[in-house]
Order: sequence, then C-alpha cells, then structure tokens
Amino acid sequence: MALLFRLILLVVIVFLLYTAIKYMLSSRRKLELAHEQGKFYFLDDPKNIRKNFLLTYNGVLFEGEKYLGTTERSFEVVSIFIWPKNTADLKGLKRDDFLKIEAAIKKQYPASSIDWKSPVKEFLNRD
Repeated sequence: MALLFRLILLVVIVFLLYTAIKYMLSSRRKLELAHEQGKFYFLDDPKNIRKNFLLTYNGVLFEGEKYLGTTERSFEVVSIFIWPKNTADLKGLKRDDFLKIEAAIKKQYPASSIDWKSPVKEFLNRD
C-alpha cells in the first residue's frame, strides 16, 4: 500500500514538473508577457502558411494574415495583411514604429508585400 502511494505521488510530481516546464516554454505565454511589458515579440509558425501570426510592439497586439504566391523561383509568402487587435491601443505610435514592424516582418518574409488594414493604412498614406 505504501509503495503504491509513493508511486502515485511520484507520478503526480513528474506531471506537475512537466506541466510547469511546458508552461514556461510556451510561446503564447511569451507573447502575453511581451505584450504586458510593452516589448516586441513575433509569434509565427513559418511552416504553416494558413496560420496567422501575432506580433506585439509597444503594448499593441497586431495580427497578420499570410498569402502564398509564386516568385521567380519558388512558392513563397507574397502578401501579408496586418491589423491591430484593438485600435484604441494605437495611441502614441508613430510612422517609424510601423516601419520597424514592417522591417521585422520582412526579415521573416522577404518576398512579401505588406498591406495594413484600416486605420493604420489611412495613417501611413497621409503623406
């Protein structure tokens, strides 16, 4: 009976350690933490074209949609649409901030054209 209790206790401890480690290494948790701290974080699965990416910059959460197309030599992500999850969070962002976001996305997808959805699109097209 005591041996069975020790075995069950060991299994519970191993399960709790596994769950804690999995939580600490979770990229979704890292995104939420960067969002709260106002840092930059790019969460993407480059192997899965159908899955949208999430990006946080200065406390603003953006979502991007990728579209596959052809380049001269291969199939690549050729078009990306980005929009803020909450437009009220855009307060204080400048044109340079959006250019930094585009540069970070271009590092991941160099063959893509980046289009912003409203209201960022109107803000960037003013000049």
